[in-house]
Amino acid sequence: MTRRRLLALLASPVLAAVPETRLEDLGLEATIPIQAALDHVQGIDVRDGRLWVTSVDRERERGLLHRFELPSGRLLHQTEVQRGECYHPGGIALDGDSIWVPVAEYRPRSSALMQRRRSDTLELEASFPVADHIGCVAADAGRLIGGNWDSELLYEWTRQGKEIARKSRLSEARYQDLKLSEGLLVASGNLSREQGVVEWLSPITLEPLRRIVAGKTDRGVLYTHEGMAVRDGRLYLLPEDGPSRLFVFRLAGS
Repeated sequence: MTRRRLLALLASPVLAAVPETRLEDLGLEATIPIQAALDHVQGIDVRDGRLWVTSVDRERERGLLHRFELPSGRLLHQTEVQRGECYHPGGIALDGDSIWVPVAEYRPRSSALMQRRRSDTLELEASFPVADHIGCVAADAGRLIGGNWDSELLYEWTRQGKEIARKSRLSEARYQDLKLSEGLLVASGNLSREQGVVEWLSPITLEPLRRIVAGKTDRGVLYTHEGMAVRDGRLYLLPEDGPSRLFVFRLAGS
């Protein structure tokens, strides 16, 4: 029996007891068309009427960080983030006046650069290397957590890049975007071709505490396929490649 299978079996009773909500039971507040041609969307974050998006141009091997106005969806600014073999940006996280952007080689078990950029100008402030593909990152209150390809492993680093911990995920969900919110790690991804989830985890144990189960958009794409953010009682999802749409849901109790 593989270690992955053993972890899944051990986690299954826990996951079965996790409080669960269906995405369609939440209120859909808005569907916002994104006014830019994005090849393959990756991660998002939102704040104060602005939306940040990462995307990858697979043909030209370019990674891009975009900033949009909300609710218009108008593109305000974008910049290229690739460095050599690393051109695949992932899930992103605002951190004060900065934004963290992992930029990796486009294959698992490879390498990445964890970039810190200004959230307004998108200029590079600092970066550190990671000896793995990093596909998403969350940041808050001095904590920096990132997941590798499909988040099989979750790492924690200092802001200077020193690794503090690494842990295997407990859930079967393949996380694509992460956020730290109100002391919990929020992770979104896909369980299967037909079902996705957003899970609230203990950042210490990675145990799922509650989850939202999601289906597909009217274009047949899982809502949790790519970008996810939580902010001010709302859940933001950007699952589709161009023409992309941002879906805004009101979380229960908000």
